[in-house]
Amino acid sequence: MLSVVIITKNESAHIARCLESVAWADEIIVLDSGSEDNTVAICRRYTDKVFETDWPGFGIQKQRAVDKATQPWILSIDADEQVTPELRKKLEQAMSHTHIAGFEIPRLSSYCGRQIRHGGWWPDHVLRLFQRERGRFTEDLVHERIIVDGTVQRLTTPLLHEAFVDPNEVLHKINSYSSLGAEKLYLAGKRTTLLQAIVKGFWTFFRTYCLKAAFLDGEQGLMLAISNAEGTYYKYLKLLDMHRGKEPKA
Repeated sequence: MLSVVIITKNESAHIARCLESVAWADEIIVLDSGSEDNTVAICRRYTDKVFETDWPGFGIQKQRAVDKATQPWILSIDADEQVTPELRKKLEQAMSHTHIAGFEIPRLSSYCGRQIRHGGWWPDHVLRLFQRERGRFTEDLVHERIIVDGTVQRLTTPLLHEAFVDPNEVLHKINSYSSLGAEKLYLAGKRTTLLQAIVKGFWTFFRTYCLKAAFLDGEQGLMLAISNAEGTYYKYLKLLDMHRGKEPKA
């Protein structure tokens, strides 16, 4: 009844826990885009449906995984996410409601060892469970979405997300996602200035830390607000460089 679809690249630190948490599914599809660690070898311990491919962007890659699935329901999760036994029960119950096209799941994310309850990170409702014939990913390079034909409902049991394990991972993801975000803005014809990049970065910090109360999550809340601000600043700085003829390096 259920196909789990996952895209990977250099996810050896996370992928075993992810796959172990969904080992009960009828089918697991993994699309890897050039891992240089042992991600692929780990995945093959859990499923024989591991495919190695190029990297066209998040939306297209996730849809490629969906296109390889054979079960009527799709659960799309990231390599750094885990399905708890409690969530498994809710997913199995949800799939009995065939008149519902998809389900949003609240995502509880951790940042450098602490689960974050503020800063706009909780509850982070993401549409992840949907009927294969009634849903499709957008082709966005980053921040892709699932579009479904029909009713969407929400579950209340969270999906666990190891967003950032340590500062090294924070820096890597800031660089990668800011490059993808800049490219998306560039392709949409957006422009910016250095002043706008600075202002947007400061605003992101203020919104995360003050307006969305990340300060209630202690030092990790402060770290989160800073890294969010850095990601925004570098995204627009890279966009500025793209218009000057310099391609950002992920």
